[in-house]
Amino acid sequence: MPTEDTAPPVTAFMLIKTMPEWLAMTPEERVNALETQVMPAVKARTSGVRSRFYDTEFYSTRVTDVWVWEADDHDAYQLLIDALRETPFWDRYFEVVDLLVGTENGYARTYGTAPVATIST
Repeated sequence: MPTEDTAPPVTAFMLIKTMPEWLAMTPEERVNALETQVMPAVKARTSGVRSRFYDTEFYSTRVTDVWVWEADDHDAYQLLIDALRETPFWDRYFEVVDLLVGTENGYARTYGTAPVATIST
């Protein structure tokens, strides 16, 4: 849990849908595209961001993947989005269906209470 003097990390749930250009690639070409076209731009323009990737196409047709980004602060998050928009990721390989951005347990900090959760953080 962040101390009183630090801002909580920003977490973004990026709901995305694969586009035909992405689906036309082989799995090897997809990995190569992420490694050579997307991630270098993110690493060059940002610091303090981490990500996890979830496949959801087994259960949803509107959103095929969820890319969860955690940024140290709002500036790092903004730089991340700017970097992604300048790569083929944005609107060529994937449609960004929605962005759900928040901070974990924000209500607890606002009201000075302990977080209500099944897992202690």
